[in-house]
Amino acid sequence: MSGLCPSIHSDLLQNGIIKFFIQPQKGKCNLKVHVVRNGTQCLVFRCYATAKSLHVGGSTSENQVSSVVGGSDKSKRKLLGKNFEMKLEELFSEIKDMIKMGKKGDALVLLEANYEAVKEQMAAGDKTIQEAAILDVIALGYMAIGDFKMVESILNMLNEIVHDLGDDEPLLDSILTHMGSMHSSLGWFENSMLMYKRALKILERSHGINSTSLVMPLLGMGKALGSSGRKTKAIDIYNRIISLLESNLGAESKELVVPLNALGNLLIEAGKAEDAENAFMRIIGICTKLYGKDDQRVGLAMCSLANAKCVKGDADSAIKLYKTALQLLEHSKGMNLDDSILEKTRIDLAELLHVVGREEEGRELLTECLSINKKYKGEEDPSFVTHITNLATSYSRSKNYVEAERLLRYSLEIMKKTVRPDDPSITFVMLQLAVTLYNMNQDEEAEQLALEVLRVREKAFGDTSLPVGEALECLICIQKRIGRDDDEILDLLKRNLMIQEKAFGDESEQVVETLKKIVFFMDKLGIKDHNLPFQRRLSLLRNKFKHQIQYY
Repeated sequence: MSGLCPSIHSDLLQNGIIKFFIQPQKGKCNLKVHVVRNGTQCLVFRCYATAKSLHVGGSTSENQVSSVVGGSDKSKRKLLGKNFEMKLEELFSEIKDMIKMGKKGDALVLLEANYEAVKEQMAAGDKTIQEAAILDVIALGYMAIGDFKMVESILNMLNEIVHDLGDDEPLLDSILTHMGSMHSSLGWFENSMLMYKRALKILERSHGINSTSLVMPLLGMGKALGSSGRKTKAIDIYNRIISLLESNLGAESKELVVPLNALGNLLIEAGKAEDAENAFMRIIGICTKLYGKDDQRVGLAMCSLANAKCVKGDADSAIKLYKTALQLLEHSKGMNLDDSILEKTRIDLAELLHVVGREEEGRELLTECLSINKKYKGEEDPSFVTHITNLATSYSRSKNYVEAERLLRYSLEIMKKTVRPDDPSITFVMLQLAVTLYNMNQDEEAEQLALEVLRVREKAFGDTSLPVGEALECLICIQKRIGRDDDEILDLLKRNLMIQEKAFGDESEQVVETLKKIVFFMDKLGIKDHNLPFQRRLSLLRNKFKHQIQYY
């Protein structure tokens, strides 16, 4: 392989074992919902959920769901009125049931009708806790559907109302906690913290500083702080929650699992893997005592502990834990062979096995994932392509490029049948194939694929996006070996430098590597006057990354 881009194999292939399973984040609204039918006709939901007129169409389910009015102890707060709170619960349950049954259209009709009705009330001057309570439910509904623009609009309305409300208003602590969660989900962490702090202040005044009623806003604060990079403060919050729960419920309460898990993950991010181990070991102990050693919750906690071991550098222990957890989860009642949690565990273990050089074992797991996926979901399912690509990545890592090429062409063939030619999802497989062909010295086809990836990603993500930078990196390597015009390659390098500076910072390792290439090409082209600023900048950064810089 050419010395120009030694990272083309490691960057695009070594990290190609895809982590495509994402755990749902705690604290986010999780509403889901059903259509109430009368015979074969769906009822028309014309709901005017205002303080003066709150009602929903259709019958209510007998099954109780999470309460939108819950949170604080009702015996210690003022009530809005039994009838209003019942209708509020009914509206919340109706929306939740509709989404759960996949009736998104009917849920939207219900949400829009109530939203318009509240707007009318507010225009008439009504901006009380009742309007806030209804808007809270509506915002949670739109959050579940995924209409974040609508959520933003409603949150602005809610901010306007709650700003002028006194802290003694009923339901205000619950509304503020929901608002904090939604602000956090939208990435508005400062606003989120303001909501949580006010809710916490209300609850501390009414319940005391050691009440379990404080747990929900504290969990939200911990998540917002962690997401905004304030890890030390977030860790302090989670430790407070754990102490609070221990003093009220005991050291082995199941309620400790959520904050311990959040704390463990945060400690890993903060580089404190050993402390994270302690948190996950506590979870294993709690779950084992409460549910038995063969319960799937024990297996999940083992996976978290394995991750901490891996981060600490104890790969052997991590592999053993993953294998034990996988065996436990596979034999767990209620967990199907194709369960997404099992799938993620297999892939995490396969990735770790590749890292330690046990690639054949890792490939067996990836092949198992592919076989299970094909059996239960079929070749048309998008995840099937992911598994083929993972397997191709494994073969590329072992330098079996022929098999990798075969699998990637198969993936591309499937994707061309299921997505548009300009769908950005297809570019991942195309770029993988371009890299594989580069490694097989099939540079002409590799260049055409890289150019197509660049075109699609520019259209989908913008000219200065990181995915475009990745495509440029690959294209530059290929064109250098082909012998394309040096001036054109230099332009591509400068463009990639701007993308990397924006994404990683002016002193990042990626920027250093690209500066090195720019200086090389300027020297080659004899552009000494323009080269000096780049050379000076590279010299200043050289000491910082001395161990990583290798001259062209």
